[in-house]
Amino acid sequence: MRALVVRGGWEGHHPVESTELFRPFLERNGFEVRVETSPEVYADAAVMAATDLVVQSVTMSEITADQVEGLRRAVAAGTGLTGWHGGIADSYRASSDYLQLVGGQFASHPAKAPHERAGDETDNFVRHDLRFTELGRRHPVTASLDDFSLTTEQYWVLHDDLSDVLATTTHAAPPWHPWARPVTSPAVWVRQWGRGRIVVTTPGHDLEVLRHPAIRTIIERGMLWASRTASE
Repeated sequence: MRALVVRGGWEGHHPVESTELFRPFLERNGFEVRVETSPEVYADAAVMAATDLVVQSVTMSEITADQVEGLRRAVAAGTGLTGWHGGIADSYRASSDYLQLVGGQFASHPAKAPHERAGDETDNFVRHDLRFTELGRRHPVTASLDDFSLTTEQYWVLHDDLSDVLATTTHAAPPWHPWARPVTSPAVWVRQWGRGRIVVTTPGHDLEVLRHPAIRTIIERGMLWASRTASE
């Protein structure tokens, strides 16, 4: 089994440290791990054809048409794709083809009340719940996990109906934000693209969140499920 870790982009999401957190898990499960620091590798058809799992961890940045087409072609042929937080859901903002592939795009992370803000990244750390859907309670990626709460960035995600949502989070409608009613966003979803499986986990802003037992379980199970080394 071969895993390709593609990491880089905005350093605030710790692409090196976060992917290294999961490298031992991949190796224990029989993966030979290759690391690249650019999506250029996606355009290499031979490399992609030999890859069982792509772990995408590039926040923002850019991707060329041939690179995103190489990724789409590989996933359609059966390569798994997974990632967390901005490393997959806030990547390559200018590429609609990438957005269509992963099925969800970060739009915002609503903030604390103005009087609680300190002027740093913690202004967007709000306590929120992740609730599993009916599908999520039986899907191999999330089965047996209970609803839980986090205090970190809560992703507001733009999404489509091709994804199978395993967990959701609901954004409240406090008076300091302009929306008039609570809004529910997918927090974890899976997606079939041709013969390939995609798993997106939106929590994961920093190592503390990635070490949360439920988040780590979801990501690790997602790696195995996307690469078809786990059961249906």
